[in-house]
Amino acid sequence: MRIISGIHKGRRIQAPKNLPTRPTTDRAKEALFNILENQYSFSEISVLDLFSGIGSISLEFGSRGVRDIDLVEKNSNCIKHLNKTFEDLNLNVSIDKRDVFLYIEQNKKSYDVIFADPPYEIEKEKLNDLIEIINQNEMLKDEDSQIIIEHSKFLSLEDHPQFIQSRRYGLSNFSFFEKI
Repeated sequence: MRIISGIHKGRRIQAPKNLPTRPTTDRAKEALFNILENQYSFSEISVLDLFSGIGSISLEFGSRGVRDIDLVEKNSNCIKHLNKTFEDLNLNVSIDKRDVFLYIEQNKKSYDVIFADPPYEIEKEKLNDLIEIINQNEMLKDEDSQIIIEHSKFLSLEDHPQFIQSRRYGLSNFSFFEKI
C-alpha cells in the first residue's frame, strides 16, 4: 500500500501479513480522493474512519492535511500497527479500540466525513443500521457532510433514502450518503 498524495506522497506502508484486513486498492483510493478534494478543503475538515484496519484511508487524509482524524478498530494487532504507523509519520490521530457499533452509539462528536470499510460479509441491514445510528446521534456536521461506505460490488445500497451516488472500482464500491 502507498500514500497517493500530500506530505507523505509515495510512502509505502507495509502491514503485517497476519492482519484480518482488505486494504483499499491504490486505484480506488486515488479515485475516491479525486472526488473528495473537489468537495472539501482538507485542512478544515474532521474525519471518522470506521473499521479502520491498517488505516490506509486515514493515512491519506492525514497526508493531505486533515488534522482531526478519529479511527475506530477492534482488532488489537491492527491497533498496534496503526499506533506505530501514525507515530512513525508524525500524524496526530485518535485511535479507539472498540466495536464500531458501540462507538457510534456512544459518540457525541460530529464529523464532515465518516468513512466506513466494514468486512464485505456484513449484512445490508447492518449497514442500514450504521447509517441510522449515525443520523440519530447527529454525527454529521452539516448538509455538506457525508457518509462513505466501501463495500462489495455485489451489494447495492442505492435504495437507501440518503443515498447520493455509488462508484465502482474493481470488486469494490463506494456508496455516498447525505445528511438528513
